[in-house]
Amino acid sequence: MHTASWHSVGMTLDECIKCNICTAYCPVAAVTEKFPGPKYAGPQAQRFRESGQLKSPDLSVDYCSACRVCNEVCPSGVKIAEINARAKAQIVAERGIPLRNWFFGRNEILGMIGNLAPQIANLGFHNPFSRLMAEKILGVARHAPIPHWSTRGSFASWFNRTPRLKSENKVVYFHGCSTNYYEPEVGQAAVAVLEHLGYEAIVPPQNCCGLPMLNNGEFPAAEKLYRSNLAKLLPYADRGYPIVGTSVSCVLVLREEASEMLDIENDQTRRFKNALWDLSEWLRDLHEQGKLDTNFRELKMILPYHVSCQARAHRMGRPSLDVMTLIPGLDVREGNAKCCGLAGTYGYKSEKYEIAMKVGADAFRFVRAQGDDARMVTSDSEICRWQLQHGTQKLGRAPIEILAAAYGLYDLDQRRLNTVALQKSSL
Repeated sequence: MHTASWHSVGMTLDECIKCNICTAYCPVAAVTEKFPGPKYAGPQAQRFRESGQLKSPDLSVDYCSACRVCNEVCPSGVKIAEINARAKAQIVAERGIPLRNWFFGRNEILGMIGNLAPQIANLGFHNPFSRLMAEKILGVARHAPIPHWSTRGSFASWFNRTPRLKSENKVVYFHGCSTNYYEPEVGQAAVAVLEHLGYEAIVPPQNCCGLPMLNNGEFPAAEKLYRSNLAKLLPYADRGYPIVGTSVSCVLVLREEASEMLDIENDQTRRFKNALWDLSEWLRDLHEQGKLDTNFRELKMILPYHVSCQARAHRMGRPSLDVMTLIPGLDVREGNAKCCGLAGTYGYKSEKYEIAMKVGADAFRFVRAQGDDARMVTSDSEICRWQLQHGTQKLGRAPIEILAAAYGLYDLDQRRLNTVALQKSSL
C-alpha cells in the first residue's frame, strides 16, 4: 500500500506559530463550518497524528479545496496545502476512494470516451434526468458547470491533420485534458500565436497532469501519470526546448506540486522543471528580451480578469495581465477575489457545490460590476473560466485567445482561427 510521505512538509510543520492568519484568509472556512480551517486540519492536526494521539486524519480535511491561499499568507512558510493533501492521501490509503472521486481522477479517460461521439456524450451526460441521477447515485452536483465535449474534435486530432509551420525555433506545447477534449480552441489559438511569432509548435504524446488525482488523494495513480509525462517530455527539455502550457494548473503540477508531494525530486525532475513555462509567462519573458511582436490590433473591450489560485501559487506575478495590457484599447480589470470556488473537481461534488458557489460570490460580483459592456471574462485556469461563466453568464476566454485576436488570428465570438492564421500555418 502506498502511503503519503511527510518528509518534504515535515521541515515546515514546526514553523507553524498558530497565528490563525491562514484560517482568517481561507475562503472555504469563511463560508462553511464543515471545514475548521487550514491550521486545524493541517499543521495542528498533523502534530497529533505524528504523536500517535490521532491515528487517522479527521474527515473534515476533505473540505479543503486545495486553493493554496493558506500557503500564500502564512508568515512562516508552512506548506499547509501540502499537509492537507497528504492527509487526504492517507485517508484514501486507509479507507479507499469513493467511486465518484475515482471517476473524477480519470479525466483523460472520460475525455477520450466522450470524444468518440461527443454529440451523444453531451446529450447523455448533460440532460436534466442524467444529471439528477448522477447526483442521486454518484454525488455529482446536478448544477455544477461540468464541461461539454467539443463537437469539433480533439485538439490533438486538429493539430495532426493541419499543416504546420517548420522553424529552427521550436516550442513544446502541453495542452492538458481540458484543451484536448473540451476547449480545443485554446490550443489552436496557442499554436497560431507561436507560429505567428516564428516558432514551430511541437505537440508530443502526453498524459493528464494528475492534478485531479492529487487533489482526491490518489497519490500512486498520480505518480504514474507524472512519471509518464516526465519520460515523454524530458527529452525535449534536454534539447533546450521550452515546454509551455495554457492551463496554469497543469503547469504548476508538472513544475512543482507532483514531484514535491510525491517525494521524487531528483536531477531529472529538476531538469524538467527548468523547461516548464506558463505560456503567458514565456511570452512576457520574450517581451522583456525585446523579442515579442507587439504590433497588436486594437481591441476595444472591457475584460474582467480573475487571478486563479494556481496562478498565484506559481509566484510569477501576473504574466497574462502584463501581456494583455500591451494590447491597445483593451481595458483589462483585475479582480481581487480569493478563489472562484470550483477548485478542480471540488465544486462538482454535490456536498460541496453550494460551498463553491459561496466562495465564488466575490468573483461573480466583481465580474458583474464591470457592466454589460464586459461581455467576456478571462482567467489562466479553465476551471475558473467555467465557474465564472456559470456564475455570471459571461463568455469565458483564455488569455491566449485574447492575444490571438489582437494579432488578427482569431475570432473571439466564434472561437475560430481566421483565414490569416490558417494560411500562416501552411507556410
